[in-house]
Amino acid sequence: MTDILLFEMIKRISTAIVLGLVISRLKLFDRLMANRLSWLDRIIFILIFSSIAILGTYGGIPINDALANSRMIGIMAAGLVGGPFLGSAVGLVSGLHRYSLGGFTALACAISSITEGLLAGLFQKFYKRPLIPWPIALGIGFFGEILQMLIILLVAEPYHMAAALVGEIAVPMTIANSLGLALFMKIIKDGLHQRETQKANQSQNILAIARETVRYFRKGLNPESANAVVQIIKKHSSYDAVSITDTTHVLAYIGAEANHHAPGVADHLTNVTIHSLTSGKIHIAYSHDEIGCTDPHCTLNSAIVVPLTINSRIIGSLKMYYTTATHSPDSSDVAFAQGLADLFSTQLELTEIDQQRQLTEAAKMQALHTQINPHFLFNTLNTISSLIRTNPELARRLLIKFSQMFRFTLQYTGRVISIAKEWDQVSGFLEISLARHGDKLFVTHNIDPAIFNYGIPSLTLQPIIENSIKHGLQPREVGGSIAIEGTMTDTDILITVTDDGVGFQNDPSYYLEHPPEGHIGVSNVHHRLQGLYGTPYGLTISSVPEEGTTVTIRIPKIQPEPEKETL
Repeated sequence: MTDILLFEMIKRISTAIVLGLVISRLKLFDRLMANRLSWLDRIIFILIFSSIAILGTYGGIPINDALANSRMIGIMAAGLVGGPFLGSAVGLVSGLHRYSLGGFTALACAISSITEGLLAGLFQKFYKRPLIPWPIALGIGFFGEILQMLIILLVAEPYHMAAALVGEIAVPMTIANSLGLALFMKIIKDGLHQRETQKANQSQNILAIARETVRYFRKGLNPESANAVVQIIKKHSSYDAVSITDTTHVLAYIGAEANHHAPGVADHLTNVTIHSLTSGKIHIAYSHDEIGCTDPHCTLNSAIVVPLTINSRIIGSLKMYYTTATHSPDSSDVAFAQGLADLFSTQLELTEIDQQRQLTEAAKMQALHTQINPHFLFNTLNTISSLIRTNPELARRLLIKFSQMFRFTLQYTGRVISIAKEWDQVSGFLEISLARHGDKLFVTHNIDPAIFNYGIPSLTLQPIIENSIKHGLQPREVGGSIAIEGTMTDTDILITVTDDGVGFQNDPSYYLEHPPEGHIGVSNVHHRLQGLYGTPYGLTISSVPEEGTTVTIRIPKIQPEPEKETL
């Protein structure tokens, strides 16, 4: 009888195994593995696993007013896959169903159903891995069935009937259901592994599009490069919309709902984008509400947003959208998005390194050009020569300052030095300028001593002051004055250079992006600072024609680079 019952039990577990195969193919299962289930998802899983358990009950073999069944497979599988909540919920639902069928083991079966679900869920919680291997599931199933037999012996009445029933069903149910649970978990794990392999291969193939986008990011992250990149991604993927942003605006958008998400139309970033930019992590939205679009008729249903970074500094985001509920971000989308973002970030970082190198070289050449400019050189040497007889000490000091300027440019260009060292360089330049211009130049400074220990990219301040003298004050016959102030906030250093010169005739901000030929000094400083520290930093210029100009330098509080030993 035991052999026959075992054979019949093994036949009945096939339904649960087939359903396990189906479950492993559901996209919903990816969210379960990622622990990102909504309450609706949880209800769906409770219904699915409860159905497996209830089918196991109805497929049971009647024995002495009881059932030899495979209910345990659905219950413990729910716990092993979804944890204590799912296991207990499925155990409760299927246990109450079994209790409603009656019989002297009804109460014992209800209790054992809840207990087995909770037991499997607690094991999953403390196992700390996505899926439990089938050999372990086999052991847990064996233990769960033994526990069920003990509960029947303890709760079911009369005892002699319970003992007779356990003696008849314990071995076949324990063997068959343990094997069934093990096979169920193996099929789910194999199915998941197969899907992951397919998605990984697909992702690797899709990532080949990165080769097409590399050349566009050589010019940095801007609307033109972003627009080319989103078109390439859209062409090679199944996403309904693709977008790239900087930290404040949409740079490019292609696909569904472009009428209110495209650049120039969208007046703000979506909530999921803001969360990703703020946290620096991938964010996934599984619904229109999670995306945070303010248009109630927007068809975008889910999104995955991954930040773009340069040297751990967030500069923007890459976003992909789906419009239908049947397509929502899963693990392959995460791998795809992260891979693209890493490649784009690396390319942008290399581009910035190259741009910084070019800007540094330009700054160095500009500084050297200023120092060896025939007019500057002649005027400085002429000034020193005239002072040799009238004020030899000042002439000697100016000559030393002049040589120090050359040494500084050659030694520190491209480095982050202390503001104190930068100020020494500026002081030398100002001393020479004051000696040259005499009464036509008046300089005051009010600098908080606390800022001198912080760092600043070399040759940041001198080009600003030089520009004030050359283009602000020299055109005036009577000259003018320059005021330099240095303060700090909790996070930033602020240095202002104010002159009462001729001012800008047009929008001064225009010159930061479009410097006239031969006047790149201020623009160079602005782009170097923004490249190093991001868009909140750099230069801002305010000017009133014929009244003067104020240039504000904003940099973060940073430490200078260690001094290098020189021979």
